[in-house]
Amino acid sequence: MQLEHKPSLIVDGHTLTVGIVTARFNEEITHALHTHAIDRLHECNVEEKNIRSVTVAGAAEIPIALQKLARTKKYDCLIALGCVIRGETPHFEYVCTMVQQGILRVSLDEGIPIGFGIITVHTLEQALARKNLGADAASAALECALI
Repeated sequence: MQLEHKPSLIVDGHTLTVGIVTARFNEEITHALHTHAIDRLHECNVEEKNIRSVTVAGAAEIPIALQKLARTKKYDCLIALGCVIRGETPHFEYVCTMVQQGILRVSLDEGIPIGFGIITVHTLEQALARKNLGADAASAALECALI
């Protein structure tokens, strides 16, 4: 059974400042995630001057970069973008757990919404099919920032 994808809300984010952390590992996918996130931010009227993008080596480094951005108190919300593709070792499970728990901890500890744009899949083909997740993560972050 395929679940229906509901479109994200387009909210007015013209007053918001947004930080984006994107992993470079699996760059073909993460670049697309970042592009979709930026496009959505622009659709929601977030000004370019209010967007800061940083990159990190891989998904495991995303939580610490988010924490550093959150602690500056300059951002209304953050967006985490990365892609973890299952390999032949248990490394996939470790990285996915680290990233998910780290992002949740930063969000709750620092009191800042974080759009979760981390793709965790078995194959490159599955990742390519989900590269628009960046837009959804941007929408989720903006929507929570406006609560």
